[in-house]
Amino acid sequence: MAHRSGLYIVPTHRWYIERTVWLIAGFVLLLSTALAHWVDPRLIGLVAATGLASILVSLTGFCLVGNILHRLGFTPMMHPASTGRWYFMPTDAWYLERRIYLVVGINISIASLLSLVWTPWWLAFTGFVGVAMVWFAATGFCIMANGLYWLGAEPRLVPDPATSNR
Repeated sequence: MAHRSGLYIVPTHRWYIERTVWLIAGFVLLLSTALAHWVDPRLIGLVAATGLASILVSLTGFCLVGNILHRLGFTPMMHPASTGRWYFMPTDAWYLERRIYLVVGINISIASLLSLVWTPWWLAFTGFVGVAMVWFAATGFCIMANGLYWLGAEPRLVPDPATSNR
């Protein structure tokens, strides 16, 4: 991977499947983190389930939420030519967005476990990730995506050339 500079900002001109999945997952993380904090710590299992689903998406390409959105008429941005019955995220290479799913899934799964067995302060991390995912969906900017981009990970959601060369 070659190092690069500039900002990586995903397209935000429409609500495509991948962007909407990030928004929904972010809200699920925020809601389940709040429920685990104020109602019952065991509800952190919803965060862990979101993390495991994210890991599975990165490994298999199958996304339950993405398929529901596909059935509701949303279209993918990573492979818009795909018009089949099912939505699958491409798994032909370890591109930037696929790495995000894997890293986020691992991080929030570990933080969920740590919030139960060590200290509930780990809920701050899962809440932060939820906010970051909502921010990513709303603005197209994610600090982790930019870190991977600067390290040379190739994105599939190609940013606007005007923003990527700043």
